[in-house]
Amino acid sequence: MASSDRTTPRTAVPRGRHAPPLEVRLGLQRERLFEAAAAVFAETGYADASAESISRAAGMSKATFYEHFANKEECIIALFDYAYEVLIGRIVRAATAAGDDPLERWREGMRAFLQALVEFPNEAQTLLVEIIGAGPAAARRRDEILERFARVVDRENERMARQSGFPRFASPDDSFAIVGAIVELASRQVRLGQPAHPLDLEPVIERLAIGLLGERQPPV
Repeated sequence: MASSDRTTPRTAVPRGRHAPPLEVRLGLQRERLFEAAAAVFAETGYADASAESISRAAGMSKATFYEHFANKEECIIALFDYAYEVLIGRIVRAATAAGDDPLERWREGMRAFLQALVEFPNEAQTLLVEIIGAGPAAARRRDEILERFARVVDRENERMARQSGFPRFASPDDSFAIVGAIVELASRQVRLGQPAHPLDLEPVIERLAIGLLGERQPPV
């Protein structure tokens, strides 16, 4: 995800014969627009945001915005897709680095998710809160992304059950229940500051996950 600090100085993209290839320039533009969109959506709310305010925050023309997105709904959906890929990569890397212990893999993966809320507050506000009112296409994409997260959780549980005898979820709906609860808990934290810090959610989420495993303790 792009940095949430809009005051960070940007390095100008070289022009002329030193300019990077078109696909690189477009990629850099898109990342700047994502960063600006997250900031604008978080600060003004989705309803009051506009292509003009996003492009102005990105230091670009409105025409450049429309080269990438048809409207602000398409922009927030694309931001959601981009953030998912970045976030799931972080989670997978953190879980992999934790080794083979199932609980440690879960803890490190969840910590990576919660840490992202700390590092990217604008994106968290946009994708946990503002996305709700962003229209039917955004609502469908949100449902799809949550299903993808749930499948990742279920596959991880299945793999650990096969490799180490770790308890298996009773049904695929259990993994979706965990994801749905995590999203709602994170949304509440972002909106209301409850609990005080995102990482305070870690033990709550762990208790929830273990509870859905039937309160069975994993093998020692």
